[in-house]
Amino acid sequence: MKNLLTSLFLFIVCTMQAQYPITPVAFTSVKVADAFWSPRLQASREVTIPLAFKKCEETGRYRNFEIAARQLSGENTEDIKVQGFSFDDTDVYKTIEGASYILQTYPDKKLAAYIDSVLDIVARGQEPDGYLYTARTMNPKHPHGWAGSKRWEKVEELSHEFYNLGHLLEAACAHYQATGKRNFLDIAIRYADCVCKTVGPEADQLHLVPGHQIAEMGLCKLYLVTGDRKYLDQAKYFLDMRGKTARRDAYSQAHKPVTEQEEAVGHAVRAEYMYSGMADVAALTGDSSYIKAIDKIWSNIVNKKLYITGGVGARHAGEAFGADYELPNASAYCETCAQIGNVYTNYRLFLLHGQSVYYDVLERTLYNALISGISLQGDGFFYPNPLSCREESKYARQPWFGCACCPSNICRFIPSLPGYIYATRQNALYVNLFMGNTATMKVGGKAITIQQETQYPTDGNVRISIVKGSGNFSMKIRVPGWLGNRPLASDLYLYIDGKTLGYSIKVNGKSYDVTDASLTDGYATITRKWKKGDVVEVHFDMEARLVKANDKVSADRGRVAIERGPLVYCAEWPDNEADISTYLLNQQPQLKMGSQPITITAGHSVTPITANAQSLSYGSDGRLHTTDRTLTLIPYYAWDHRGQKGGMDVWLPIDVHAASATHITAEKQADNGFFGK
Repeated sequence: MKNLLTSLFLFIVCTMQAQYPITPVAFTSVKVADAFWSPRLQASREVTIPLAFKKCEETGRYRNFEIAARQLSGENTEDIKVQGFSFDDTDVYKTIEGASYILQTYPDKKLAAYIDSVLDIVARGQEPDGYLYTARTMNPKHPHGWAGSKRWEKVEELSHEFYNLGHLLEAACAHYQATGKRNFLDIAIRYADCVCKTVGPEADQLHLVPGHQIAEMGLCKLYLVTGDRKYLDQAKYFLDMRGKTARRDAYSQAHKPVTEQEEAVGHAVRAEYMYSGMADVAALTGDSSYIKAIDKIWSNIVNKKLYITGGVGARHAGEAFGADYELPNASAYCETCAQIGNVYTNYRLFLLHGQSVYYDVLERTLYNALISGISLQGDGFFYPNPLSCREESKYARQPWFGCACCPSNICRFIPSLPGYIYATRQNALYVNLFMGNTATMKVGGKAITIQQETQYPTDGNVRISIVKGSGNFSMKIRVPGWLGNRPLASDLYLYIDGKTLGYSIKVNGKSYDVTDASLTDGYATITRKWKKGDVVEVHFDMEARLVKANDKVSADRGRVAIERGPLVYCAEWPDNEADISTYLLNQQPQLKMGSQPITITAGHSVTPITANAQSLSYGSDGRLHTTDRTLTLIPYYAWDHRGQKGGMDVWLPIDVHAASATHITAEKQADNGFFGK
């Protein structure tokens, strides 16, 4: 207990020295009990994390550290062939990270002991100066083929030495925050110190940048945990040098210095990790050139490169962002890792700017493109997340991948969700996500405990109660962007149903005049002296909406998407009589809510407009016969849970010209195999 208290005290002291303009309420302070998210957290604990640990055992991830330890102890390992991928170590780190987060929701002594046993194995594979990269240490004379003949030789190419560092730092900081133990943090600090000593701006140092970004994020997080400025400086160095070393290509966002970049390009995962690092540096240093650059990149994504699901990364080639308005559906890549990266970027931009538009994107990505990447049971995974699919594609979630970046990444992300709900700034408390939970934080120097109750996203009612403490502060409740006439703060998508949605707030049973409320930066602000027993009741109108894409998005012309609240819907084969691709929506479809799981029905759809000529039916009057049908839609995240025997579409034809277009055959359907880092 003494060691735990000492560690927590050091954590508090260090974090007082290093802060974002807006302070996140840590995952350790929030306990989620929610109808929508609790089953996913439970699946993480009972299924996903045990599966990931099992895969680490079965696929030799632990064995790599054990062999490295044998080599370091003097054993001859020259006959051992280094296999797998050069970034396999990160699957161990990410799984421990997810397990550390889940310990806050579900304390488990057995799991904590298992993590410690794995960390013992990891520690033994670390070299004396802190270098930790089993792909080389296992067999220094014959390392992994991507590693090069000496340290850092191919770090800007395929070695992933800095990528491994980044995930190590992210995981170690989470473990330290969750447990108060330093065993993982000390391993991470030793490797970070090794890198900081070797790579940097001095004449006697190596001048290199990560080939695959994430070290920048990890170093910033280590700075926040330890308060040691050198880690923030190292993160900024990696970013400052991008485009100035031997690596100068758009694929890795090294085509020009980061402060001169204005467009999202290249490998989407690398990009989003770099943009997150840029947002970190912008927020933690106040560097105006970084702020301007990341704001321009964000604007490019939200205005021209973001899927309606919140997904990013249009192209299979290079797992990359496409050109402006290049948003194909069947061939959409939308790698699960990139969606996690998109959440990271928008989260950090909120901590920098304090505007709700970033959480509007974060929420859209979270409820759609991100959780689509994992099955409801927690044991099946998507690598890409397309917006259209056909039976012949044989597209289905997989139990694991040889390149396991996506399963292990979502394994660490879902349990971290409690840390995204609230934030504070001086005398203000931000309520950013709506889910059942109890949280304790300090606002204006006063400790307060609040409870949130809701069935969101099923309905738009949220109840927030003060259960402990009191104080004068402002409660800032995010008013979701989907309540307006556009899904996002851009003209990329537009609601076309003519509906006007609103919201209402009550404080202690009395209506709060929202027209007089200080609605700034997308937040309804309630300022008062709060006391135990106070209750805020929020109602968001929540109806099914028709969405149209900007005409510059050629893949979606003549089509509409349907969403309700934060959820995007899709039509899938088991719920409908005919081939999904043959439906043509009525120009004014009647959208009605169905039963659980949450469904939407669109009445008066017609078919078979897009069928081939031989299947068309003509009457004696020579007119083409069509058949009225009811189209049933389900949340996009829930598709592919009933086998792949037919199609799925997010964007549905509402114009006969779009219905007759052979959009599926014109696009290359997404694969579901190995795509690599």
